[in-house]
Amino acid sequence: MAHKSDLIASDIEGYLKSQEEKSLLRFITCGSVDDGKSTLIGRLLYESKLIFEDQLSALEADSKKMGTQGNRIDFALLVDGLASEREQGITIDVAYRFFSTEKRKFIVADTPGHEQYTRNMATGASNADLAIILIDARKGILTQTRRHSFIVSRLGIENVVLAVNKMDLVGYSQQVFSDIEIAYRAFAKELGGIEHITAIPMSALEGDNIVERSANTDWYNGPVLLEHLETVGVRDVMQTKAFRMPVQWVNRPNLDFRGFAGFISSGTIKPGDRIKVLPSAKESTVARIVTIDGDLDEAVAGQSVTLTLEDEIDISRGDTICTAGDPAEVANQFETTLLWMADEPMYPGRPYVMKIGTSTVNATITRPKYRIDVNTLAHEAAHELQLNEVGVCNLSLDRAIAFDPYADNRETGGFILIDKMTNATVGMGMIHFALRRSSNVHWQALDVERSTRSAMKGHKPAVLWFTGLSGSGKSTIANIVDRKLIAAGAHTMILDGDNVRHGLNKDLGFTDADRVENIRRVAEVAKLMTDAGLITLVSFISPFRAERRLARDLMAGGEFVEVHVDTSLEVAEARDRKGLYKKARAGLIKNFTGIDSPYEEPENPEIRIDTSEVSAEAAADEIIRQLAEAGVVTL
Repeated sequence: MAHKSDLIASDIEGYLKSQEEKSLLRFITCGSVDDGKSTLIGRLLYESKLIFEDQLSALEADSKKMGTQGNRIDFALLVDGLASEREQGITIDVAYRFFSTEKRKFIVADTPGHEQYTRNMATGASNADLAIILIDARKGILTQTRRHSFIVSRLGIENVVLAVNKMDLVGYSQQVFSDIEIAYRAFAKELGGIEHITAIPMSALEGDNIVERSANTDWYNGPVLLEHLETVGVRDVMQTKAFRMPVQWVNRPNLDFRGFAGFISSGTIKPGDRIKVLPSAKESTVARIVTIDGDLDEAVAGQSVTLTLEDEIDISRGDTICTAGDPAEVANQFETTLLWMADEPMYPGRPYVMKIGTSTVNATITRPKYRIDVNTLAHEAAHELQLNEVGVCNLSLDRAIAFDPYADNRETGGFILIDKMTNATVGMGMIHFALRRSSNVHWQALDVERSTRSAMKGHKPAVLWFTGLSGSGKSTIANIVDRKLIAAGAHTMILDGDNVRHGLNKDLGFTDADRVENIRRVAEVAKLMTDAGLITLVSFISPFRAERRLARDLMAGGEFVEVHVDTSLEVAEARDRKGLYKKARAGLIKNFTGIDSPYEEPENPEIRIDTSEVSAEAAADEIIRQLAEAGVVTL
């Protein structure tokens, strides 16, 4: 006689086998707070009888004897569980839930409705085929409804279910439902991108029009929700597009095998097909398509495979293998739509890490061309982007990458931005197109190399980056160091914060965004001066670590020397030779570092000077001694 556990294992195996033959629909539920998303998901899971019910019905009694809960969990407990997750703060992540019916299997992204968690909604929507946008029938269309709909439209989700929920609280009024549907369709038409809208009146709590047609809405003739989810057509358009496979890793277990593993984001591939590798543009022919279950005669979008090629060409992680006759584009500057997802604003000029496919590159955002008002869709002037704001910005990378416009391919046209200091994801975006200057502007090779210019000076190039509060003594010390280096025969140049603002940066104010751009420009100038072989002394408050990191990354190894003139706010304010602190305390100067704008102290500067303990002259001598010790100058 078969053991009970063997029966369960066999039944589960049979269930899993049956699931392989069903189509998969990925969808997201979104909307404002308390629109009923958790209740709706709970109702769907309950009414669809969860997974395994058909397969395990014969074993239900045994499972209860074994102490398990049984196949149909209590609906109230399920909803309470979802609500409990919210209370425990789990809403910072996207909860993915799986359920299955006789006709189809589903993955639903459950995201919170709170405005501060819009980033989570966008993450969940990025891989969805359909969006259920819930609206509380009592409240109608809200700002968060518009924001979520805007994101859905820009992410390329063409199918939307307009779930007008809590109809029981408005007496199942046909007029209320009709007014909301008309208003939403008008808004969606302005948005563009949403091709199909199915409006359904429902009550998730009471079960109206979720699985079965409700007698309470006898005026409604459309499909109920589950019926629509089971039958809605989802085109697998990615298989019809040109072949793209971002390389995840190079698989070389022995000298006789060298394959390139990755997830096929679009198209199909067969042995014998001609491919092009980007950005190198090297070409070859596919020899084999290798998987853990054996070689394939063909692979399609959605599969993870390893390709071997007829030729030995250099390929590494981050490269993209494309159809030779229809390759992706290659560029390093783009116009993009950007959703900002961080509490700290997006500052133009600040460097970020961009991840697109399997590529990781350094990226800089220009000032936004405009911000988009999600309520009116108006284009508004903007100097920065705040949390949950959407803007159109240009993006510049430190090297060229392979890409497709997002409208053509989500996988090779969508990206995220990561903060270099915290490694937190701060933004997600969609590439529109490459800027013309990306292909028209090229680096001009010069006959005289920087090493030649440096040798002529008799010392190594370097950037001494003096940072500290106003009044700390940066400029005083930099002047003394400059004088002493000149006396020793060095070739130097000083970039002082006040002086630069009289010319190069006279168009900038003192907002955080302008401070970022101020330092970006100065760092680029300092880089040019190192190319000329100079020792450049930069004396700027430069309050943010991210911009000082940007300056450091521009220079060659060992050429950037951060000098923290570490003076307390009390000492700096007591000096106040320019009277700036007094004016800031009186509210006459806004965004003054140390008063109403932050100063982020260096964590590991090459040199730290405390001018409350040493004189400016002694500090200058110590800096020059360390430059000599590092081999920059010879004394």
